[in-house]
Amino acid sequence: MGNGREHRGRIVDPVAGRIFPGVVLVSGGRIERVAEDASVEEATFLCPGFIDAHVHIESSMLAPAEFARIAVAHGTVGTVSDPHEIANVLGVEGVRYMQRECARTPLKIHLGIPSCVPATRFETAGAGLGPREIAELCRDPSLIYLSEMMNFPGVVSGDPEVMEKLAAARRFGKRIDGHAPGLRGEALKKYAAAGIETDHECFTIEEAREKLSLGMKILIREGSAARNFGELWPLLNEHPESCMLCSDDKHPDELLEGHINQLCARAVANGVPALHTLRAACTNPVLHYGLRCGILRPGDPADFVRLENLESFRVLETWIDGECTARGGKSLLPKTRAPRANKFHAAPKQPADFRIPAGTGRVRTIEAIDGQIVTGSGEAEPKVECGFAVADPSRDLLKIAVVNRYANVPPAVAFVRGAGLKHGAIASSVAHDCHNIVAVGADDESLACAVNLVIENTGGISVSGPGVSDALPLPIAGLMSDGYAEDAAAAYSRLTLAAKSLGSPLQAPFMTLSFLALLVIPELKLSDRGLFDGRTFSFTPVFMGSPDS
Repeated sequence: MGNGREHRGRIVDPVAGRIFPGVVLVSGGRIERVAEDASVEEATFLCPGFIDAHVHIESSMLAPAEFARIAVAHGTVGTVSDPHEIANVLGVEGVRYMQRECARTPLKIHLGIPSCVPATRFETAGAGLGPREIAELCRDPSLIYLSEMMNFPGVVSGDPEVMEKLAAARRFGKRIDGHAPGLRGEALKKYAAAGIETDHECFTIEEAREKLSLGMKILIREGSAARNFGELWPLLNEHPESCMLCSDDKHPDELLEGHINQLCARAVANGVPALHTLRAACTNPVLHYGLRCGILRPGDPADFVRLENLESFRVLETWIDGECTARGGKSLLPKTRAPRANKFHAAPKQPADFRIPAGTGRVRTIEAIDGQIVTGSGEAEPKVECGFAVADPSRDLLKIAVVNRYANVPPAVAFVRGAGLKHGAIASSVAHDCHNIVAVGADDESLACAVNLVIENTGGISVSGPGVSDALPLPIAGLMSDGYAEDAAAAYSRLTLAAKSLGSPLQAPFMTLSFLALLVIPELKLSDRGLFDGRTFSFTPVFMGSPDS
């Protein structure tokens, strides 16, 4: 179907900054010729396909082929994907699983080498990738970059193990991705000087501009939890050559609605020229990472999209290697199921497992922020009953628990605000970075029920409360469904509505929940080993009057 075929339309060349009528000739899956032709009257636009410059496919809760089946309908032809999540569960074998599964789809998924597994020594993961494993993976030419270096304190301080990982990446000619939320000044200069080239964690434009001034490229992120586009989009006007677009984490219901094409529409609506927007969305990632995707040049793979216009960015067709993978908003790729791989050893819990003995003084509280993966750190007067500090939904003071899923040990329990539940509990085995079970609840009984639903399914997300007991099983590493995207999206939407019916005001309760255990993002988080202060990078007691506080 791709041999000797002419595609006519208004050709978009973001690199040269031109749009012109013409013909693209495709032969043998590659671009044979791009010719300007003033006689072409076709009004639709032929454009390089969209690239998600940083995405964890596991966070879509879909296996790679199902993620791809949906993404191509939105004009996505390639991704830069970090298998960090599954590596925290299964180690090197998790990376190899993703390689095998990504090979089953025409979407060009470019995998990286997870640099921080586990991200810190303050939590329990299912596996680890040390310098030896990193070097082994660096020898694989299909793994094209060292994924986000989350341990920015280790980079800044010159930690030997961290520096050995960076050295291995440089030795094998790999690009190096960054992850340094809020890092500024001299510490940032040390981080960039270590060879780290990108950052997707900026939450202020001033921070992003400082990183750009040091030669770093900024990935403007808008996903299901972290939404930074509204703050950072002016960079597309200021530095179109140094920006890319990414989702980082995209849940299945939102993926069905759109992908990078949605960010393009928002950028143009904000007044960013279409060519600047498409440079970030289509060509900058290909040129920076050396992706296998074509950008409408003679000799390139025939990877491109046909767009109705450059305002809505409605995708009429998606072509990968000269084959049409989507038409009229519908994917032409087949539905697929994926094999299971997992590591799950937690035993069912009892309500008593979630008790917090009353201590001295006020309690520290994790402050969840809607649409952000950063959290605040607060304090509250505890509510004490029978010698135990309990949740108080009337003040939005809820229990948060992290249950080690790799061993049967007592959970860590603390307090959180911002989740907003009035009743019941929600739980998830998608809990960055180690993917233990994280749960938030209004009472200990509901916490136990929600956690046990996840354990019964060897992974998943769950809701437990008055009149509801429901779960979405995620049997692939406790992260992904082995079924179809539409079914996972429907279940995810159903559970989201159930969580909101229990009082949560969060736009994406489960996505926000999944980051409450992410220690490398400030300020206060919970690991399976205890409450953790991301500013001091150390544990801290729940009660502020504790002797070791």
